[in-house]
Amino acid sequence: MRIYTRTGDGGETSLFNGDRVQKDDARIEAYGTLDELNAIVGALLDHPELAPHKDRLRTVQDHLFRIGGVFADPEGPRPGALTVGVDDITQLENWIDELEATLEPLRNFVLPGGHPALSANHLARTVCRRAERRAVALDRLVKQPEVAVKYLNRLSDTFFTLGRWTAHVTGTTELKWPLDDK
Repeated sequence: MRIYTRTGDGGETSLFNGDRVQKDDARIEAYGTLDELNAIVGALLDHPELAPHKDRLRTVQDHLFRIGGVFADPEGPRPGALTVGVDDITQLENWIDELEATLEPLRNFVLPGGHPALSANHLARTVCRRAERRAVALDRLVKQPEVAVKYLNRLSDTFFTLGRWTAHVTGTTELKWPLDDK
């Protein structure tokens, strides 16, 4: 099978059911941003500092594919469709709590940077926030499962906290904002 089909050369692509839509359709924007995020999560897995979180990050990748599949189906989630649930959000919250238990309380905003794995987590966080915005925009046009937006919201919090944990375990000083001009 060839990877190229030439069917998208005119600016259209197919949804799950075969319907053709423009490549800037809200559905394509939503699941395309999830695809970007999934690639960044894959890059996070390449950082040895994040090895203790490999299984959880692989689960996140699976969840992003599941949500993307729902977004790609104009008929919405079908019975038996792979999706995410409230338990998956609870797992993210538990992960955040575990990470926070090892960290100093947050008293400032923090700026991205200082270590490649830390910066990669902040990149994941910001792309996740964009994915969340795209999901909200899609939901306004075509009702989507409420759990998808909640999951993405909690996932961005997870990446933020994982970034702080990464700074901690690598001995990287977090860049606090506002900057001390003294």
